[in-house]
Amino acid sequence: MSEDLPGIVVTGASGRMGRMLIHTVCDSPAARLVGAVEQGGHPWIGRDVGAAMGGSDVGVTVTDDALEAMATAQAVIDFTAPAATRAVAELAAQARAVHVIGTTGLTGEDIAAIDAAARHSVVVRAGNMSLGVNLLTRLVREVAAALDDAFDIEVVERHHRHKVDAPSGTALMLGEAAAEGRGVNLAAMSDRGRDGITGAREQGRIGFSAIRGGDIVGSHEVIFAGEGEIVTLGHVATDRTLFARGAIKAALWGLEQKPGHYDMLDVLGMK
Repeated sequence: MSEDLPGIVVTGASGRMGRMLIHTVCDSPAARLVGAVEQGGHPWIGRDVGAAMGGSDVGVTVTDDALEAMATAQAVIDFTAPAATRAVAELAAQARAVHVIGTTGLTGEDIAAIDAAARHSVVVRAGNMSLGVNLLTRLVREVAAALDDAFDIEVVERHHRHKVDAPSGTALMLGEAAAEGRGVNLAAMSDRGRDGITGAREQGRIGFSAIRGGDIVGSHEVIFAGEGEIVTLGHVATDRTLFARGAIKAALWGLEQKPGHYDMLDVLGMK
């Protein structure tokens, strides 16, 4: 492995995305794995991450010290939980490392903390790292702008049984795109969790439905339902590797940028 390649740290190493990221970084011809981070007390701490995942050693020991792991890194990829991501954002800013965030379920306070960190380092944050999903986001915005509120908008998302937040980060990203196209505030216009006698749908609202089951990687549809016609835009992910590849692309792109808070549309040159 060339020492000249950009070094990447993966947080949440034992998680579903953490493992996928580690495999993908190790296989990448454009980057190298220099760190793997887990929370204190995790049984992987002190072990080679390759062996911990059931394979051969890769020369990287799992640690609970994220700042130490970033000492020789140019970027950190973070698909963990909101509290952990806020902590990593501060540490990445100290290390001047690119921070790629795929964590979902972030609150306004979390994003404000990430914004503060982005004054000192490059942050690339997206609810989804897929090229296809980011193209879909742009299309949703354009269709929402073209169709008036006589067309009801529904965002339907499907994920595996282990996902802990709903709606998904991608669903919210698509909802935001629809709201931007309509020129409205999503928080004020979204409908979630309908149950019982809800009354007729209010015109202009943006609805969300979340389905959880099995090992569904990710499926999203945005439905524009009008009188006598329906327009549906959608994306289906069949392989989790695509998110890891997108995250690595974002990390490498971020190396050439000035400090700031970016998203995948920036990375893909779609803005």
